[in-house]
Amino acid sequence: MNHSITRSDFLQKTALAGAAILLSSIESFSREEQKVIRVAIIGCGSVSNRYIVHLQSSNLIKIVSLCDIKIERAVAQNETYKIGANTYDHIDALLKGVPFDLMLTLTDMQMHGALNKIALTAGKNVWSEKPLANSYAEGKALVEYAKTKGVRIWGAPAVVTSPQFEFMSKAIQEGKLGKLASAHGQYGHTGPTWSSFFYEPLGGSMPDLGVYNMATLTGLLGPAKSVMAMTSIVNAERAIDEKGIIKVTEEDNAHILLEHANGVISHIMCGFNYFDPFGHEAKNQTLHSIQIFGDKGNMRLIGYDWEPKSVVLDNSWNEPPQTHQTDDKGYQWQEGATRIAGALSTQLEPKINVLHSLHVLEIIEAARKSSKEGIKVKLVSAFPWPMV
Repeated sequence: MNHSITRSDFLQKTALAGAAILLSSIESFSREEQKVIRVAIIGCGSVSNRYIVHLQSSNLIKIVSLCDIKIERAVAQNETYKIGANTYDHIDALLKGVPFDLMLTLTDMQMHGALNKIALTAGKNVWSEKPLANSYAEGKALVEYAKTKGVRIWGAPAVVTSPQFEFMSKAIQEGKLGKLASAHGQYGHTGPTWSSFFYEPLGGSMPDLGVYNMATLTGLLGPAKSVMAMTSIVNAERAIDEKGIIKVTEEDNAHILLEHANGVISHIMCGFNYFDPFGHEAKNQTLHSIQIFGDKGNMRLIGYDWEPKSVVLDNSWNEPPQTHQTDDKGYQWQEGATRIAGALSTQLEPKINVLHSLHVLEIIEAARKSSKEGIKVKLVSAFPWPMV
């Protein structure tokens, strides 16, 4: 069997099937060129604040429902942002309530897979915060299941939609770095204290932090073919605001090597023990978090890939490095759901691709297996590439 042809055929068929499902899933909404998409949010913690504001900036979106197991949080968000939505304390009540077209899953990551399947079963499109499931097998099953229900599912992060990502992708494709060789990505801080789920089973630094660099580097360099990794727990206990001292069961430190096509190797480091004065705030970050090397140049992404500031391109022996793409064009890390709602409204396929999210999910799983067994793990997933 010719594996490259099989993969190509698979991607082409999947892309066509996805586009067909996107069109069919919105036929029930309207035959109009654009239609307001009704959005329901489940999980009204701190992440929802940023999502709500961004969703409210679009005239193609109306937030109709808010849901949280702590109903007071849904009520508070409703009042704070003057949404005028219905509020619920359980997904069952949410689905029985006012109709909606797209559900945003913003809960603890351990609940994503189960909640996403419930929504798909009810015939709802889904945008899920990362990860969209707790294993590659579960994520793949969700994508296939969505097809049978005539709806779609997408997963964060939305790093491929930034203008800095677009600049870097085009620079690579245009050969400005020459023949690619290596890349590095890093992201970490000293760890959240507001919730324990980051450190509990199915949590960890990779699905919370490393996922960004994994999405960026595979998006720029192409799907990974194999993974080697080492993970560890540096701090065995953590002080959590509402619980006190807890035991850490998932990695809070990880180094991941990815093998891409044509001999390209990339490296990612992430963790909850990295001192960084900026932490979650990238506003004044001047250092780079992504660097890519070729034999004719190298390129650095200034800031974080989820909140980039500019791109520095160094490909001259005589001239100093040049800074590019200082305009973020309004990009924000929470724009993924807004873009997906817009795609449902306008019937245009978004840059964000769920097969890319699945690939990243497989990388995380493979990294854990590699670290545990001390082996190189081959990957089976892929996605349409280049993305820009």
